[in-house]
Amino acid sequence: MTKRIERPKWILYRHTRDFDYLCTVAETLKSFSRTTITTEEKAKLNLKLKEMGLYNERNPELPLDAINHKINQLAYYMFGYKTSMNGLARFMFSPLGNLLLKHRHDGEKTAKIFLTMLWAIQYSHPSGGTGKEFQLYPFRLIFKLLSDPKLNFELYAYEVAYLVVFVKTIDSVSYEDLTNSILSLRKLPDDELASKFQQDRHAYVNSAYEWDYYVTEFLKSAGVLKKEYGNTICKLQHGQTRTYRKITKNKVSLPEGLIGFARKLEAEYSFTDKPLPLDDRERMRIDIIKEIYGFYPDLLLLEIGEAPEFGKLLELPKLIEQYSNNPENETAYLFEEVLADGFNMFYNVEAERKGGSGHTDIECIYLPKKKKFAVESKSTANKLSGINAGRLREHREEIGGEYTIVITPRYVPAAKRDILGNPVVILLASTFAEYLYNCIEHDVREIDYEDFDRIIVNNLGKDISREISDMSIAKFSTAGGAK
Repeated sequence: MTKRIERPKWILYRHTRDFDYLCTVAETLKSFSRTTITTEEKAKLNLKLKEMGLYNERNPELPLDAINHKINQLAYYMFGYKTSMNGLARFMFSPLGNLLLKHRHDGEKTAKIFLTMLWAIQYSHPSGGTGKEFQLYPFRLIFKLLSDPKLNFELYAYEVAYLVVFVKTIDSVSYEDLTNSILSLRKLPDDELASKFQQDRHAYVNSAYEWDYYVTEFLKSAGVLKKEYGNTICKLQHGQTRTYRKITKNKVSLPEGLIGFARKLEAEYSFTDKPLPLDDRERMRIDIIKEIYGFYPDLLLLEIGEAPEFGKLLELPKLIEQYSNNPENETAYLFEEVLADGFNMFYNVEAERKGGSGHTDIECIYLPKKKKFAVESKSTANKLSGINAGRLREHREEIGGEYTIVITPRYVPAAKRDILGNPVVILLASTFAEYLYNCIEHDVREIDYEDFDRIIVNNLGKDISREISDMSIAKFSTAGGAK
């Protein structure tokens, strides 16, 4: 009897091999009057798919396990994220998820959009599954390997099952070690390969099945992989059952139409980048999730001919870091300009960038109430460590402002103490960006500042990110537009 050896690995989703079907699930979920994911809504979704002939449910009670898996798979592949408000589970579609559904019937654009969604998947993943010890972008690594001439631009199923899915972290040195290990494995005859897999079949049986039977078929149906079928090396028993899984020489490669775009993605968003830590004690988990699902690179929009003017709004956290890391501080004004553009998206606000010593970064007026307010952009490479309330007061007094909004990517908890009792609020850049994006996505022609003003006035001296986030969920977890 083979000794069982516990070895943690990537958890790859395996509940459908049909990309078009998952897109139909997404469209159906989005078509509901409100994308809550309560038990009742899941039952409706199940029934709708059954009526469309896409789901064959034998049990008249319509158990929800299958639909739960589909919603989890939507979250895994970055169509959107699960959240809750007032005790109700909801699903917020991501910018890339919305973009993909918009172009769903254009195969070339869909493949490029979905490749970008794969580029955003990180371990640890917000949807869970893969262990915390894994800290990398798994599909960036897969596509890097598929772009490597040393590997002949291809990967065999047994190589992924034996080596790749056990990679926990990656850098340039460990990448070279990995490719050398793949090349060494590639030289072995089938009987030696079979012996290696049999030594720890419990570790490899699922990795082979998930990748070869599910993931590659799913990615092939999405148009992001080509797959060629080879011989079977051996079969591994699945646990103590009579089920056996194949270890094969099936191989995958990049379609011709994606090779150039994959190189562009790698050049700007490397496989060696460090993923966002989900256990950051100084950030709310929902704020980290928003930043992960807010991935929306301009290079994709340019690639598919989509207007990129709003892409920067979704990249605010990254832009802050980029500008703040400039040693000469030559680009700090760019973030201020982006924020000014953002506030000018409100139809009843006029915003003007001022900047400079002794001035607020952005002067704004809420037109219906003739109320002035200041916006301060706080760029920081790490976390904002403190807020000078006295200086902000001087900036407000100069323009006759009633309050100040401090916008930053992240901050240490102590910074909130600096604004207690002051007409100042903190708003996270990712939360602000998500709200504006959803207004655009839902075709809100007149973005009203009234709700912002109400939330700010009622929460002076606090971080209002949670309140703005809840407002976004309330307004935009809908299919028919903002409500």
